[in-house]
Amino acid sequence: MSTFESFKSLARAMFLGFRRDRTALFFTVLFPLMFLVVFGGIFGHQSTSKVKVLEVGRAPVLDQAVAQGGGELGKVMKVEKASDRAAALRTVEKGDADAVVEQRGGELVVHYSAADQVKSGTVRGLMNSVVQSANLSASGKPPAYRLTDQRVEDDSLKAIQFFTPSLLGWALASAGVFGASQTLVTWRTKGILRRLQLSPAPIPTVFAARVAVSLAVALVQFALFVLVAQLPMFGLKLSGAWWMAIPMVIAGVLAFLSIGMLIGAWAKTQETAQAVTQLIVLPMAFLGGSFFPLDASPAWMRTLSYIFPLRYLNEGMLNVMGRGLGPTSALPQIAVLLGVAVVGALIAVRLFRWDAA
Repeated sequence: MSTFESFKSLARAMFLGFRRDRTALFFTVLFPLMFLVVFGGIFGHQSTSKVKVLEVGRAPVLDQAVAQGGGELGKVMKVEKASDRAAALRTVEKGDADAVVEQRGGELVVHYSAADQVKSGTVRGLMNSVVQSANLSASGKPPAYRLTDQRVEDDSLKAIQFFTPSLLGWALASAGVFGASQTLVTWRTKGILRRLQLSPAPIPTVFAARVAVSLAVALVQFALFVLVAQLPMFGLKLSGAWWMAIPMVIAGVLAFLSIGMLIGAWAKTQETAQAVTQLIVLPMAFLGGSFFPLDASPAWMRTLSYIFPLRYLNEGMLNVMGRGLGPTSALPQIAVLLGVAVVGALIAVRLFRWDAA
């Protein structure tokens, strides 16, 4: 039997085994989809934190409000100066700031993002209060200032485009790490690795078949997430370079499989592998921005999140699926994930053992 025929037979057998395992099928595919539905229903009830506003040029109305508001206004809003208007708008579109404010005569213009509906509403409410206060100070005269708000994205953008990628990232990370670690430990403890070593199929072909099945399942997950999110009750709209999410998914799966293989190569029992996997996956899900925006977390937490590969998968998919950025915006995140995959695989090879002893 040729190497390709061995690969095809092994991949088919592994895929059929996965399809027959109803527990694995539920937790890999259906369970994350349930989270997508739940988050879609409660997204509008999230809480908010201090908003970040970029002031382009001079906005005397805002400057006066900040000066007179003392510490109270500073508790809910942080104002930073920005000289480049286009760069400031891109910052808001990418989610690194909540609004851009500029003043044109008697008009205070607020550019906001739909990335976080609560924060965008908070910014507009604060700016409206600023304008009203400025008009009250000019009592006896017609209103001197008016507020204009503008979204930085087009009107087709909806909130689900911002949390669909993050929940998908969490689903891929969980399936990749759990699947690889549990498979490797099970194969070792039950002697399957030794039997595979003596079989005609080359060992690299066996592991290549396992990776191929994982990639196929991940692409199915991606398709299901997109189809469910595009239902009328959610309204996901894809445009531009959304297709770059596919290589992002592939790079992410390879990274998480390597982490799972590393755990499986080190752990001696299934219980140990499961415990270590939980210790890695759960913090990674929270610190990777899968369940809440990282900009609402403390600075130390945002800094710590950079060591988790899930952050890069979520960020890359969000750029192309939610923010409408170009295909090159995902390349840095893909490079990081592929780097994690290579390093994790190399360490796993060093730790690999054929027997449980």
